[in-house]
Amino acid sequence: MAAMRRAAAGFTLIEVLVALMLMAVLAGMAWQGIDGIARARAAGQSRVEQTLRLNTVLAQWEHDLQSLRDTPAVPTLAFDGATLRLVRRQPGGVQVVAWAQHGQRWQRWVGPVVTQPTALQDSWLVSQQLLGNETAQLTMEEGLTGWQLYFFRGNAWSNAQSSADVAAPAPTAAGSAPTAARTQLPTGVRIVLAFEGAGLAGTLTRDVLLGPQSP
Repeated sequence: MAAMRRAAAGFTLIEVLVALMLMAVLAGMAWQGIDGIARARAAGQSRVEQTLRLNTVLAQWEHDLQSLRDTPAVPTLAFDGATLRLVRRQPGGVQVVAWAQHGQRWQRWVGPVVTQPTALQDSWLVSQQLLGNETAQLTMEEGLTGWQLYFFRGNAWSNAQSSADVAAPAPTAAGSAPTAARTQLPTGVRIVLAFEGAGLAGTLTRDVLLGPQSP
């Protein structure tokens, strides 16, 4: 009879509290596991999106370089350590494109399509005065801590800021003024980008082969 009365009495308060504590511990452990999985998934998705974005940006970079148009009005390709300026072909004319680092932002500026040498020179001058906050400046990538360019000339890579060979003047008709000498364009461009951050930490190197140019 005593055993039957003890069984009918149910659980004691201490037993209930111990059971609740165990359930709370198990629930906390389960939540931490779910939260860790969610964080890892979010981080992985962010890295995938950043990688896809960077690949798109580099595709634009390669397109700009492979669309160079040699012109005697302004330098066709020039790098000053912070900004790369180039002249590229466009339907109906040419335009100046500037890639620059402002803070930790890699930005791209595109000038208007022009057909006259004086207009091209004006656009080139504007590209030398960019501050990074212009409405025409498009931020291509963030987290950039530094970048360097190398040109392939004479079967070797050299710093893009080093002195370059001078191209031979183009032949002119008899009696006309001689053509001014211009810097010889490289046959390849190597870019080295340094990033910091959770998604794009480290350095990235990309080579672009340039085709033959005609003025």
